[in-house]
Amino acid sequence: MSTISLNKDKYYFDEKEADRAVAFIETMIRHCKGDLTGKLLILEEWQKEDLIRPMFGWKYKETGLRKYRQIYCCIPRKNGKSTLGAAIALYILFADSELGAEVFSCAGDRNQASIIFNIAKSMVEMSPQLFQRGKLYRNSIMNPAKGNSYKVLSSDAKLQHGHNAHAILFDELHTQPNRELWDTMVTSTGARSQPIILAITTAGASKTDGNICWEVHDYAMKVRDKIIDDDSFLPVIYAADEEDDITLESTWIKANPNYGKSIKKDYFEKESKKATQIVSYENTFKRLHLNIWTSSVTKWIGDNAWMENTEPFDLKLLEGKECWGGLDLASTRDLSSLVLLFPMDDEKFVILPFFFCPEDNIYTRTMKDKVPYNQWEKDGHLITTPGDVQDYDFIRKTINELGGKYNIKSIAFDRWNSSQLVINLTDDGAIMSPFGQGYASMSAPTKELEKLVLKNQLNHLGNPVLRWQMQNVSLRTDPAENIKVDKAKSSEKVDGIVATIMALGEFLTDESPGDSVYTDRGLIIL
Repeated sequence: MSTISLNKDKYYFDEKEADRAVAFIETMIRHCKGDLTGKLLILEEWQKEDLIRPMFGWKYKETGLRKYRQIYCCIPRKNGKSTLGAAIALYILFADSELGAEVFSCAGDRNQASIIFNIAKSMVEMSPQLFQRGKLYRNSIMNPAKGNSYKVLSSDAKLQHGHNAHAILFDELHTQPNRELWDTMVTSTGARSQPIILAITTAGASKTDGNICWEVHDYAMKVRDKIIDDDSFLPVIYAADEEDDITLESTWIKANPNYGKSIKKDYFEKESKKATQIVSYENTFKRLHLNIWTSSVTKWIGDNAWMENTEPFDLKLLEGKECWGGLDLASTRDLSSLVLLFPMDDEKFVILPFFFCPEDNIYTRTMKDKVPYNQWEKDGHLITTPGDVQDYDFIRKTINELGGKYNIKSIAFDRWNSSQLVINLTDDGAIMSPFGQGYASMSAPTKELEKLVLKNQLNHLGNPVLRWQMQNVSLRTDPAENIKVDKAKSSEKVDGIVATIMALGEFLTDESPGDSVYTDRGLIIL
C-alpha cells in the first residue's frame, strides 16, 4: 500500500483533479478482455485510493504542479495491473493538461512492452469518444488535438536518445536485462514540468547489483518505511512477508488486493498445493502470487512428489517399443547417463535410466561422496566400465545393444560436451541429436517433466540413482520465467535428470516417425 505525505505547508490535495482522473477512466474506458468485455471499467477501491487519486491529486502549493514524479506499483499477477496501466496511459494521452506529450510503454522485450499498449488500443476502439478523438496506428496512438503520442519501446530495440518523454510506463520492470533503457527514459523527462514515471511490476528473482528493478524496489521500501525522505516518490507495494504461511487464505488476501474479484479462492488453493509439492514452484508461487522476492536458484521436485511416480511394471512390455533417449556424458572419471523415455498408450511415460561409472573408482567414490555406488552396482542400478576412466567403447556397445532391444528413435546429447562416442554412434547408424543446454532448449521439457510428475504420469520405477540425483537438482529461473537445471549450483550429480529432460525434449520435438535404424539394419556387434 502507499505511504502519503501530508505536509500541508508544502502540498495540497486537488479533489477535483483526482476525481477527474477517476471519472475519465470509469466513463471512457471499457474492459476489452474476459467476461467483462465491453463493460465500463469501474475501479476498485485500492486502485482509486492507493494509486490514481494520489498520482493526480497531490500538488505543490507554490506551483500547482503534481507532487509525485515517480510511482512504483509492485503487485502480484492477476490483479489487473495491465488493464490499469493501459487506462492510466490513455488518461495521460487524452485528458492530462500537458501538450505535445510523449507517452511510452517500456519493457524487457517488445512483446512484453506491447501488452499494455495493445490493451490501450482495444480500449480506444471500444470507446466512441476516444476513437473519435484518437488516431490508431500499428505502433502508436495519436491525439492530434494536443499533439500527444503513445508508443512502445523495449530493451531489445536499438535505443534512441533525444526523446522528450512526459509519461513512461515500465511493465514488469524485473524483466529488464540491464538498466540502460531505464536510465535513458528517466533522463528523457528532464525538460518536462511534471513528468510521470510509473513502474508496474511483480517481484523478481534477483537482488544482485545492477538489477534495476531491485534497486527501485529497495528504494521504494525505504521511502515507504521513512528511511529515505523523497516526497516525489509514491510507493504502492502489495506483498506477503517471507515468514507468512503460503497455504493460508489470510496470506493470499494480504498480497492480493483483488482477491475474491479477479482472483478466485479455488485458483489459490490449486496453486498453493502445487507449491507444496514442487519445491521449485514454491518460489515461483511466492514471487508471482505473493510478491515476495526470491532467489533465481531453487530446489526443484521434493522426494515425496517424485516417489509417487513409481509403480511395478513388466519391462518385457517395452521390448521393440518406440523410445527417445538423452545422453549426458560426464568427465572421464565420473558418472555418465543414458535415459530412455517410453510413451505409453495411457498418456503416461516409463523411463529406463542407465548409469556408467569406471569400475576402479567405485570404492573411492563411495567413501568420498558418502553415496552407495557399490550397493547400486550390486543391485544392477549402476553399470561399471573397465578401468579407472570411462570406457566409451563399452558405453557404445551397450547403447547399440539397447538399440537392438528397443526402437530408439533418436538420442539427444549436449552439443558442448560431445565426444568421439557421439561420432562413433552416428557411424553405427544411430540418430544423434545435439541438444542445447540453455533456456531456449531446456525450459519447455523441464516444465513438461514437472507437469508429468505432478500428474503421476512418469514411472521411473523407483531407480535409486535417479532419485538421489533429483534431490540434488537446483533450478535457475530467468526474468521471463524460463527454467533450466543449474549444474553449477546443484549440490551433487544431476546427469541422469539432465538426460531425462533431453529425452523428453527430443520426444516433444520429434518430426521423424518410423522405425529406428536398429530395426532396419539389425544389431552391430563391436
